[in-house]
Amino acid sequence: MGKNDSQIEKLGEILQKSLKRLDLAPRLVEYGVWPIWNEIVGAAIARNAQPEKIRNGTLFVKVSSATWMQELQYMKEMISQKLNQSLGRDVVKNIFFFVGKVETTVLSSTDQKTSAPRPSLLGLKLDEEQLRCVKDPEIRRALKRLYAARSRKGKK
Repeated sequence: MGKNDSQIEKLGEILQKSLKRLDLAPRLVEYGVWPIWNEIVGAAIARNAQPEKIRNGTLFVKVSSATWMQELQYMKEMISQKLNQSLGRDVVKNIFFFVGKVETTVLSSTDQKTSAPRPSLLGLKLDEEQLRCVKDPEIRRALKRLYAARSRKGKK
């Protein structure tokens, strides 16, 4: 038994040294974005935009349409600030959006019942019920302003 314990301890030391050499700690912090994404951006955005990868501080986010990509461009600084604030460090320095098929994770039953604003409705009036799924008040206000501006622009 003593011999096996000694070998296990040696293996543990080797693994610890190898992990230190690989310097994975910064990468692990970067990947902290995925578990908090849906909560930070809210269900409406989460159904239409999901992070794909992060490289050198740039978060690559796949969006469901060019319309969503354009709308989120206006919010990317706020989203990166909220992500960094939640992570407790400056991880996301930039966000790059690209169009693709968005695979969303299973949302809670209350999120599924709440209707998300669809890109085709961007020119219409946005009501409070549609915004209820966005938990962060600052992001909710920004979406409201974007919809109002889009609505005014469409009337001209």
